[in-house]
Amino acid sequence: MSTDTETILAGRLRAAGCVFAEDEARLLLAAARTPAELEALTARRIDGEPLEQVLGWAAFRGLRVHVEPGVFVPRRRTELLVEQAARLAPARAVAVDLCCGSGAVGAALAAEADLAELHAADLDPAAVRCARHNIPGEVHEGDLFDALPAELRGRVDILVANAPYVPSDAVGLMPPEARLHEPRLALDGGADGLDLARRVMAGAPGWLAPGGWVLVETSERQAPALLRAASGAGLAAQVVSSAELDATAVVGRLVTRADRAG
Repeated sequence: MSTDTETILAGRLRAAGCVFAEDEARLLLAAARTPAELEALTARRIDGEPLEQVLGWAAFRGLRVHVEPGVFVPRRRTELLVEQAARLAPARAVAVDLCCGSGAVGAALAAEADLAELHAADLDPAAVRCARHNIPGEVHEGDLFDALPAELRGRVDILVANAPYVPSDAVGLMPPEARLHEPRLALDGGADGLDLARRVMAGAPGWLAPGGWVLVETSERQAPALLRAASGAGLAAQVVSSAELDATAVVGRLVTRADRAG
C-alpha cells in the first residue's frame, strides 16, 4: 500500500489519541492482507482495543507473543522477572509461571534459561488457551498452586508470578485500553493490591526446591509490604528494580539447612 495510505492512517490514529500513530500505522499495514482487513483492524484500534490484541501479538523480550482479544497484554516492565529469573536459574531448572496470562514470561524464560521442565497456570480459560500457543511446556487452568500437579511440590527451582497488583479502587482509574479490554481478574489485586501476591509468597515454600527462588512483580510503593510477606513465609527476600523498565519485583529464596548452619 502507498505512502499516502500510511500517512492518512497515521492521521486517523493520531486523531483517536494514539501517541505512536506512525509506528502503529506501519504495523497495521503490515498485518492487513486486504484494504477491507486494514479498515477492520483500524476500526478496532480507533475504538480503543489494545494494539497488541488487534495485531494478535505483543513484542516481549525479543519474542512475538501470541495475544488474543480479552487477554492481558504483557508489559515491558515484566521483562524484569525474566531477566532476574534467567540469571538465577540453575542448569536443567524446573520452572513455573503463575498467573501466566498469555504466557509471555514463561515463553521468554524458556528461550533464555536451561529448563528441564516448564509449567504455567492461570485461572482465566481464555488466558490458558492463549498461553498454550506460547508456552513450550504444560499450561494448567486453576487458582494459583491448586492448578499445579502435586508432583511439582518441593521440586520448583524458579517460580515467577505477575499476579494482579492494582488496588481494587484504582482499577476504574486505569486507561480504557486496560479496564475495558483486559479481564478484571488480571488487574484487580484486592484492597491494597497484594491479595494474590501474598498468597504466592505464602504458598511458595511448599513448592520450591531447597534454594529455589520465587519472583513476584509489584510496584515500588507496594514492595515493602510484599517483602514483609515474603520474609514472614520464611523466605530470604529482597527488592529488585530497574529504572530503565520502571519495574519492581520482590525476590525470595527458600533457605536451606546449609544456609541456616552457616
